[in-house]
Amino acid sequence: MTETRSRRRGAELEHAILDAAWAELNEVGYAGLTIEAVAARAGTSKPVIYRRWPGRAELVLAAWGRQRPTPQVTPDTGALRTDLIALFTRIARRANTVMTEMIAGVMGEAFRHPEVAALLRERLKTAPLSGVVGTIVDRAVERGELRPVDMSVRATRLPLDLVRGESIFTGTAVSDETIADLVDNVYLPLLRGLAVDRP
Repeated sequence: MTETRSRRRGAELEHAILDAAWAELNEVGYAGLTIEAVAARAGTSKPVIYRRWPGRAELVLAAWGRQRPTPQVTPDTGALRTDLIALFTRIARRANTVMTEMIAGVMGEAFRHPEVAALLRERLKTAPLSGVVGTIVDRAVERGELRPVDMSVRATRLPLDLVRGESIFTGTAVSDETIADLVDNVYLPLLRGLAVDRP
């Protein structure tokens, strides 16, 4: 065992810790996750983990980042509405029970610890969703479905916020009917309202 641990350094060790944290999260949830259990599962020690991540929230956010799928092609169905339906559906399929509890737990710690709040804000700002939404909107403008739109960061993040809010509020998977309602009665009207007149 000592020989195995001595060979695991750098990225290999970090990946083992993050995979262990994700496995613990799926088994016991955010509230039940402890650094001790993660260390035991990863075959390392608490000090090794704390040298890399100062607390549970930071560790879980890093584990979440490792689990994110590789970037997928931006939906391109030929129409704005169906592009948005495809995007909202992709987000909803990832908003399972584990993800919902994790986000709620990290947000709870963010209220108490400014450094966690700052980390969460940074993760949201660097999420690839903004680029995907921007591409969908730009294509719709090129097709003449929308006038040019000035998109704020909050506007590009709204699909995630809407789906996450539905998932947390209902405690169940977001249905196709709900996705269509969010697109038709919330997000599409918002985009049209944000359209600006340009020469």
